[in-house]
Amino acid sequence: MIPVTKPFLPPQEDYQKYLTGIWQRNWLTNMGPLSSELEMRLKEFLNVNHLLFVTNGTVALQMAIKALDLKGDVITTPFSFVATTSSIVWEGCNPIFVDIDKESLNIDPCKIEAAITPHTTAIIATHVYGNPCDVVTIDAIAKKHNLKVIYDGAHAFGVEVNGKSIFEYGDIATCSLHATKLYHSIEGGLVFTQDPNLLKKLAFIRNFGFNGPDAFIELGINGKNSEFHAAMGLVNLNHIDIIRNKRKTITERFSEKLLNHRSRKQIWHKQSENNYAYYPIIFQSEEAMLKAMDFLKAHEIFTRRYFYPSLANTLPYLEPKNFEITDAIAKCVMCLPLYPDLSMEEVDLICRLLMRIQNN
Repeated sequence: MIPVTKPFLPPQEDYQKYLTGIWQRNWLTNMGPLSSELEMRLKEFLNVNHLLFVTNGTVALQMAIKALDLKGDVITTPFSFVATTSSIVWEGCNPIFVDIDKESLNIDPCKIEAAITPHTTAIIATHVYGNPCDVVTIDAIAKKHNLKVIYDGAHAFGVEVNGKSIFEYGDIATCSLHATKLYHSIEGGLVFTQDPNLLKKLAFIRNFGFNGPDAFIELGINGKNSEFHAAMGLVNLNHIDIIRNKRKTITERFSEKLLNHRSRKQIWHKQSENNYAYYPIIFQSEEAMLKAMDFLKAHEIFTRRYFYPSLANTLPYLEPKNFEITDAIAKCVMCLPLYPDLSMEEVDLICRLLMRIQNN
């Protein structure tokens, strides 16, 4: 059986060394020494000035919206994981969808301005599969209309644009460290900002708004993470180059073997390098995609319709709307298995089966 994803697990003895320290200190959560160490090491690895280690990527988004005090309408993409939209609604704002670009699969910046009204306060854009949005154009639009920008970089760990971390764009950026991600801490998330004052506000929000043992300065939540999760993050960071290189090798093998397959790939940002978080392929029709998915499943190879369906017309708490490109992509896209333990023989098998069903 070949799953669509498999979490990376480091050598158990490496993780155990951190657990021994946790037992000795008896400090399990509330930003212990391992959580603080992880923040410092991630800042160095990602070459960013500020970040916070938080509970998960969804909480990271909710904290970002709260920290910027967003109200009213927030322009966003219908092609993302549900947390992007649900976080907007959860924080009392109104998501306004804009269709995506058919090549990058990110929100189409050329369509953003037409959706801006006096009620618009922000743009929340997703770097889909880690592929950077057109951050330069979005930034210009935001400045022109005095809007805040949050980037959902759940998939974008390690991605850069023009040699600069993708997390340094926007007012706030977020990342997910969920177990299925390229780099993970089992459960976890990151919040980034270039603004020291905003960072301070986010830190208060993460810890119930506490300003000392018996004083409060902000409306806050429990957005902290545990020492056990930080330990996994620290161990996995030692393996990140190996993880990425293995995923790169697998991705290149897929591309080589599927060169003549009747599907197309997402077009990556020209000033950025792929982080190999996912391997999506876009079929010519939903029928062809479903046929391939069922054929692979019959051979115990599991894929995922990611993202499907469109967020714009399926969420029960929003009025449904249709978007031509998003609807078409969501129906035809499929992510193939991709994880470090996937062997070349398994990659070749997947590709042979995809070519076979195409030619039947």
